[in-house]
Amino acid sequence: QVQLVESGGGSVQAGGSLRVSCAVSGSTSRTVAMAWFRQAPGKEREGVAFIYRNGGGRYYADSVRGRFTISQDIPKNTVYLQMNSTKIEDTAVYYCAAGPAFVGNWVDTRKYNYWGQGTQVTVSS
Repeated sequence: QVQLVESGGGSVQAGGSLRVSCAVSGSTSRTVAMAWFRQAPGKEREGVAFIYRNGGGRYYADSVRGRFTISQDIPKNTVYLQMNSTKIEDTAVYYCAAGPAFVGNWVDTRKYNYWGQGTQVTVSS
């Protein structure tokens, strides 16, 4: 049974930093591909960052590249999203997602079999 539990959301002023975490339990092979998505009110869910937990690579959305960093702590089985230089438009519910290795576009939500419950991130001026 795979479970993803996010934590670390909250409020931050624009320009500040925040880190969200995703604790992973269950099959490693089923969660080798992991990503952070976000969804703002009235908008579609969008991919933010991606990591292959076996060291295969990391990818970012253009809107966050250079500001956000996805990383993992292997012993803790946790994936992080470090958000720096935050902007008001980063406000959203952030979800972590996991799935087996796949071919194709990492922002396709259909590639992921498991999702966390989401954590709210609010950036204010």
